[in-house]
Amino acid sequence: MITIKYFGMLAEHTKCNEEQYDSKAITLAELLEDLNVKYQFTPESFNVALNQKLIQDSEDITLQFQDEIALLPPFAGG
Repeated sequence: MITIKYFGMLAEHTKCNEEQYDSKAITLAELLEDLNVKYQFTPESFNVALNQKLIQDSEDITLQFQDEIALLPPFAGG
């Protein structure tokens, strides 16, 4: 199973901090599209970390069993 963690306003929007996604072969882009359909948010509204490393481009990443995805609110500079 793939673990998806939500932080900040994303946890409030989804009404959960974490959920499990049961899929054997899926890309990160496909997962994000599934989450967009489920929760009605767009990828531009959050940053994505895969196994605790920020990801810039999700197109070519195939997720593995036990990967951890974290959806983080946009970072503010200052």
